Amino acid sequence: MPTIGVQMMMLKNHVEDVGPHEVLRRLSESGFSAVEVSQIAMTPENVAEMVRARDELGIDFGALSAGMGGGPNESLLDDFDKIVADTKALGASRLRIGMMPYPAMASHEALLEFCGRAEKVSARLADEGITLYYHNHHVEFARRGGSTLLDVIRAEAPTMRLEIDVHWVQRGGRDPGRTLQQYAGLVDLVHLKDYRIGELDPSAFDALADGDRAGFMRSFTDVVQFAEVGEGNLDWAEIIDQSLDSGAEYLFIEQDQQYGRDPYDCLRTSRENLVALGYGHLI
Repeated sequence: MPTIGVQMMMLKNHVEDVGPHEVLRRLSESGFSAVEVSQIAMTPENVAEMVRARDELGIDFGALSAGMGGGPNESLLDDFDKIVADTKALGASRLRIGMMPYPAMASHEALLEFCGRAEKVSARLADEGITLYYHNHHVEFARRGGSTLLDVIRAEAPTMRLEIDVHWVQRGGRDPGRTLQQYAGLVDLVHLKDYRIGELDPSAFDALADGDRAGFMRSFTDVVQFAEVGEGNLDWAEIIDQSLDSGAEYLFIEQDQQYGRDPYDCLRTSRENLVALGYGHLI
């Protein structure tokens, strides 16, 4: 049955303070049973605590994260055996790349190099019973020569499946529901985060009064926020229903910034809104 869980990146500071087991215990008490792990140090001690949370609390590790050189997660190019061992230790079978290397954003040759390496790694992981996924941001919807970067990734790394982040799809100028439909059958993982238009900061109007129109326009164009599910402008009934129709098995709540709120409070708001929308049976 498809499950709504939590992207643990939101709680990385809490993990640093009290360890993963305590964080997972609190999530379990809050009604969540599935997580995706990213930007958490995969030390032997942390992995052991996560294994204990799986055994004692029934935590389902829907996916783990890795990189392809650089970034906050271990690299599949340098730490392949360890990443595979950690994935298996936690009973997971899905591994996701959170973002392409920065050079691939600037150079088509670097993008093709990343795709070639990812395809080879995907095949190696498949031999270990692990499926590799690529998580989008907005930059993948930039166009080069008539194709988006995501089109290129799909063509050049065809065995790598997709984790669709609906906020970043919206920020990239695409419709989340249609995008999920477009990639039906490839999307086992989905990120649920809302897209909110915030209020202009008062400093913007101070800049305008001082004749700094450029400063005002910077604030005017920088009002998009990451929001709790149900606290922004996305159509969640359409998105979740299409996610399920497209084959999603895990839908992870994620909020990159919380704007002063505690992440646990943000997750409670998202959970309450999802329950009110009729999706409590998936949590």
